[in-house]
Amino acid sequence: MAKNSNIASVLAFEKKLVPSDGFMYGTTWQERNKSEASKPLLLREKSVRGTISNRLKPAIKDDPLKLNAEVEKPNLQRVDSCALGENQDTLKLHFTLKVLSGVQTPSACNNKAFNETYSQAANDYINAEGFKELAKRYAINIANARFLWRNRVGAEHIEVQVKKLNQQSDKTWTFNAAKIGLRDFEITSADIEELTTEIANALSGKEDFLLLDISAFAQVGFAQDVYPSEELVLDKSTAKDKKSKILYHINNISGMHSQKIGNALRTVDTWYPAYTETQNPIAIEPYGAVTNLGTAYRNPKAKADFFTLFDRFSCGETLDKKEDEHYVMAVLVRGGVFGESGKD
Repeated sequence: MAKNSNIASVLAFEKKLVPSDGFMYGTTWQERNKSEASKPLLLREKSVRGTISNRLKPAIKDDPLKLNAEVEKPNLQRVDSCALGENQDTLKLHFTLKVLSGVQTPSACNNKAFNETYSQAANDYINAEGFKELAKRYAINIANARFLWRNRVGAEHIEVQVKKLNQQSDKTWTFNAAKIGLRDFEITSADIEELTTEIANALSGKEDFLLLDISAFAQVGFAQDVYPSEELVLDKSTAKDKKSKILYHINNISGMHSQKIGNALRTVDTWYPAYTETQNPIAIEPYGAVTNLGTAYRNPKAKADFFTLFDRFSCGETLDKKEDEHYVMAVLVRGGVFGESGKD
């Protein structure tokens, strides 16, 4: 299939939501606001003897002798773990978030005509919408501490403290994250509206950028396990001295990948066709991919994927729904390389 001459073959956008890595500390709920009470959480290594629990072949599971021989085999593992101290009941996750403007200008584009029509369409969206809908959803995902992921589950109290880092402003917001649902993007409050305005102003170019300092506190219980990001192990060696689980750290401080925090912040897509059935927001992705479910919720056959909608939007065509425009712009805020290859 020949490439579309109206679409740039070289086209890229820089991400506009830029989180840092998250640093993990242990403290107590009563002293969470005292910086000296927060201590870095270190990784610990465990050596454990597990049991065989994988699905077995019929020849083994149907033979009691073979089954007994199989389950008697030791399943030895070396793994990383992370937990609060015996006098700590609260996890603190700290990171910064930079919000940038300029989504109407690609970082790379080799088609002048396309660049002009796209920039006009993007500016029309900014003038009409001001990024208010997307900004509100990003603000809610900050306020509800979605970025805590598994650490959010089973916490007695969750609080998010947000500070605008600006020499001219010492504005702060505090949210009771446990009271803000992960599926409700209609919730509102004075603090959410203020944070929304700050994010929208940065995305739309009214401000050059916004830098936020974010700390989340989750009271999970004394000495309880907490969950940093897990590293992808590319070394497939079967050597027995290799660890089977490696957790992420920054200079020995347990941490959360910036990519994982970013994924949580952009989990705002409730506009995909199957949402009425799933009722679960998904992260903004060109094909609506949810890897842990092995599903792409925005199939090109349904004409709901990013590229189908973007090709129409960028050429000045009015999309069928305003939600489709929100989705297209959210993918561009996410950033990526979206050029069309000339190969069949």
